[in-house]
Amino acid sequence: MIEREIEGPSAWRSADIRSEDYRVPLSQQCLDEIRRLADDIRAHPLPTILRTPLEHELPQCRRAMAEVGRILKEGVRFAVVDRLPLDELSQDEATAIYWLLSSMLARPVAQKLDGTMIYDVHDTGAQALPGSGIRPDKTNIEIRFHIDNAYNRAPPEIVGLLCLRPAKQGGVSRVLSFHTVHNELRARHPRHLPRLYEKFWFDRQREFFPGEPEVFAAPVFEAGEELRARFSVHQITGGYALKGEPVDTAGAAALAQTLEIF
Repeated sequence: MIEREIEGPSAWRSADIRSEDYRVPLSQQCLDEIRRLADDIRAHPLPTILRTPLEHELPQCRRAMAEVGRILKEGVRFAVVDRLPLDELSQDEATAIYWLLSSMLARPVAQKLDGTMIYDVHDTGAQALPGSGIRPDKTNIEIRFHIDNAYNRAPPEIVGLLCLRPAKQGGVSRVLSFHTVHNELRARHPRHLPRLYEKFWFDRQREFFPGEPEVFAAPVFEAGEELRARFSVHQITGGYALKGEPVDTAGAAALAQTLEIF
């Protein structure tokens, strides 16, 4: 367990953070590269997932994405790329360009066990019940602060989102620092912090092979070279529902204090 205060740019507070800490504007030269790239995509149709940035020069875009990578690894750990010329692009073209820019950061991995590589987030009118496999981002329920893919045994290191069409209502994305959350728990609720280093049950969202259990156990916090977090109150609640047991008293209290900090 990490018993010291976590310091550095990753442990930020909204009152102190500046737009230049996370915002990466696309230069006119980069936008010109993107427009030429869109022309090439129109001229040479290809499934998006077969495209690779190695096929294109794009020096200005590479410079911008290198800055994104620096922020993700050494800075505040989230970045906003501002912005693609979506009014000039079809949905497929924008998705392909997003794929190529993202591929400059890391190798894309499947979003689901069935091999889905590009995943759409929108309300389908469904209900995200425990064990249903329906993710909250396919519903209209409020999604509280969480780590994406928290139910995966090996969550991705980087998660990216591209907004193609803003929601008519709601749909606002927010971010927080789990390093700051850890600091707050250590300062305000030190007796609850150790429980978060112990395991909780997570609903695996039906992302498992035949014969495997529908839940798995993992801690919220893990200590290593730096703190790693795995949190989703939706998946934890669903995990215990599937196990047919309540969250233990200490675990429920630790989760409640965590949510209070949010």
